[in-house]
Amino acid sequence: MSYQQMAEVYDRLMQDAPYENWEAWTKRVINSYHPDTNRILDLGCGTGEITLRLAGHYQMTGVDLSEDMLAVAASKDNAKTVQWLRQDITRLDGLYDFDCVFSFCDVLNYITDEKNVEDVFIRAYDALKADGLFLFDVHSVEHIVQHLYGQTFAEVYDEISYIWFCDPGESEYSLVHDLTFFVQNNEGHHVRFDETHFQRGYSTETLKQLLNKTGFDIESITSDFSNELNETGNRLFFVCRKKEREL
Repeated sequence: MSYQQMAEVYDRLMQDAPYENWEAWTKRVINSYHPDTNRILDLGCGTGEITLRLAGHYQMTGVDLSEDMLAVAASKDNAKTVQWLRQDITRLDGLYDFDCVFSFCDVLNYITDEKNVEDVFIRAYDALKADGLFLFDVHSVEHIVQHLYGQTFAEVYDEISYIWFCDPGESEYSLVHDLTFFVQNNEGHHVRFDETHFQRGYSTETLKQLLNKTGFDIESITSDFSNELNETGNRLFFVCRKKEREL
């Protein structure tokens, strides 16, 4: 999906996001499961907040479908250490020999067709070296149903305000996000723009089946940045390892 005008205000809206937790979790997992990791591919990197935090430790490549998001990411990359690429993560092309591939901030929930989720898994598998790690997080279906369905969120700041409606979609565990923004322009006037985003949740069993079908071993499933094995929680974290496909 493309974030269009939202790229201009995304970082301000996400200023309280716990990016340091994703950074710490990723380093912890890599140190535990693949300590010699060097090259990492970030699928759905957005404005590059997590990518750039890890760029001082690893050789990073960030992929996103939105040119606007990538432009913001590149503008923050003062050291020019990250390779930024515009690609559809369901159709990655020319990306191989990575030690680790990850996709965070519920990017996979924006893939609303199960076959396309499998496509992402296949592309991640192909991008990895043998024994490489695939890391990702998703909203749990319980979180979607219990905490997001029917909810309204709003914030008011001097330069930007928004109202955000979360409603069930037509398919199981799907979400429709209707967002209205009021952003102050250079003349001091607030300009309105609207966006609609779609997400879908997938059961843990569905994700396990797709991962196993692709050729991944699942090393662990945890929740909410915890180290403890746990398949319940608001945000589930998967640690997967590429195994050689049987001939």
